[in-house]
Amino acid sequence: MSPDALLPSARLPGSQRKIRAPFVLDPSLCLYSPQSNVDALSHPRVAGWLEKVQHHWGPTPVPGADRGRLALLLPCTKYKPYPTSREHRAVNAALQAAGWRPAASYDGPTELLAVLDDDEHPDLLATAPLVRDGVVLDRFVISEPLALVPYELTLYADGEQSPATSYDDPGLFVARGTSVSPERSDCTARPRPDGSWAWGPAEREAYVVMHNAMAAALTTALTRLAPHYGRVLAWVSPGLTHRSFLADDALRLAEGMSRTRRGTSGVLTLRGVLDEAPGLLDVMPDEKQIHAAREALAQRLEDERRPHGEASVRAVFARGDGHDTPLGLPELAALLVARLDEEAEALGVVG
Repeated sequence: MSPDALLPSARLPGSQRKIRAPFVLDPSLCLYSPQSNVDALSHPRVAGWLEKVQHHWGPTPVPGADRGRLALLLPCTKYKPYPTSREHRAVNAALQAAGWRPAASYDGPTELLAVLDDDEHPDLLATAPLVRDGVVLDRFVISEPLALVPYELTLYADGEQSPATSYDDPGLFVARGTSVSPERSDCTARPRPDGSWAWGPAEREAYVVMHNAMAAALTTALTRLAPHYGRVLAWVSPGLTHRSFLADDALRLAEGMSRTRRGTSGVLTLRGVLDEAPGLLDVMPDEKQIHAAREALAQRLEDERRPHGEASVRAVFARGDGHDTPLGLPELAALLVARLDEEAEALGVVG
């Protein structure tokens, strides 16, 4: 891809298409490289948000729900608002089918209802806490550059469009080969013969700075909020940045995640929430859950008379079989629901 094609002005139309009407993109929150991510930490909307979630926001009281709360962290999505994505709709559908109902019905813009399939209920887009048998399930989204987004604030915050539905940030995805800003004076990325770009030391340095800033913000916010919850569960895909924000060194080693990057100032260590706060949350799906889900997926593909060899299962699993990522697969979502059942029971409730 040519440097001109990577200019912010050339990328802007693609970013605008990721924000669903009636919401609109904030062009100042288009972050196309690690360096622009680091710059965003001082952006007024980002800095204000990080202050809010780290030090001020608290769970919304739900009348009549007095048997405890659970927290579920989900990944951010390409399309915004997050609940409109296929991945979140699949997860929310599994939760609601298991009896977790929103404390308040969907009351957002009617335009967003156009994303729903014919058999999907508007409450799949509801952002209120979920409730079942007196237990509250608060959903959050792990985001760069916003770190942590309470689900209730995904559409609106402080009386205006939320920053969470205003940004586009593909700037930390090294594997894409386009997460660079050649127009910047501090760009050290170089083009490859195939048209993709390789990060240089400045990109790698900025990646670690931003990664660790997000991990630190998540640690501060979740440590403050944890006393409200019987358990904090994170439902994040293996190999992706959100999981790295959370991982400790042991999990990085077990899953083959990067542990360091060589930047302009030498070798830098990646740190995650569990490095700073061991036991604060549980990262899922784990290896056992993934193996079980793949076996169940293989059986479903066979039952549906679709290719079900190892390579076919691996490919369908990676794409989520129409749900964008594996997290929305019925076979995985069932395991998430089962874990939530266990945690609800531990709070004294049998679902």
